[in-house]
Amino acid sequence: MLELKNVVCRYGNVNALNDVSLSVEQGELVTIIGANGAGKSTTLKAISGLLNPVEGSIHFMGEDISRASAQHIISMGVSHCPEGRRVFPQMTVHENLEIGAYVRKDRSGVAEDIDRMYSMFPRLQERREQAAGTLSGGEQQMLAIARALMSRPKLIMFDEPSLGLAPNIVEKTFEIIREVRAAGTTVLMVEQNAFAALDMCDRAYLYESGRMTLHGTGQEMIRDPHVRQAYLGG
Repeated sequence: MLELKNVVCRYGNVNALNDVSLSVEQGELVTIIGANGAGKSTTLKAISGLLNPVEGSIHFMGEDISRASAQHIISMGVSHCPEGRRVFPQMTVHENLEIGAYVRKDRSGVAEDIDRMYSMFPRLQERREQAAGTLSGGEQQMLAIARALMSRPKLIMFDEPSLGLAPNIVEKTFEIIREVRAAGTTVLMVEQNAFAALDMCDRAYLYESGRMTLHGTGQEMIRDPHVRQAYLGG
């Protein structure tokens, strides 16, 4: 479904990604782990068209999207749930969900999906007319996930979905991500909680200093001595 080949991305003169290659098969849950600044978020930005690679290629469903616009990439079926949630704070919960479907023309389908999001996230329905900026962190994360699902993505990317959340909300967030995958949506996830991410994924990639240094199944990565020592606390 998704393939990156020898991708290089820069911020100014600094390489954030160096010769990165990875793939995601349809129906998989794939995770990227690594320290802060390793290039994980940059990878998602490159896939979603927010940053263009200076070398290498990115293909989605067989089409080269290396220099495609973000809007075109969304219309192809790629959705990005960004780090820090990034809800529109002055808009209501309901308006944020509508914004998530802005590339769609099927108004009845959009209405059905909003109802589906309210069914999946009852707390959002309770707060549907509330400004998104007044929600708790956990509620904003629910809204960010629901908004990303409103485009009916084939591939959804989560960037640090557990960041800054209370432990009980973290578990709920991971449960929702499992449900999204079980419903047939392919998932690519960047996550600081390395053990939880590796335990729930099919395959994983380890990034270090802008390079992909190791990959394998989630369980293989959990057993790897270097991963255990550096990222799982031994």
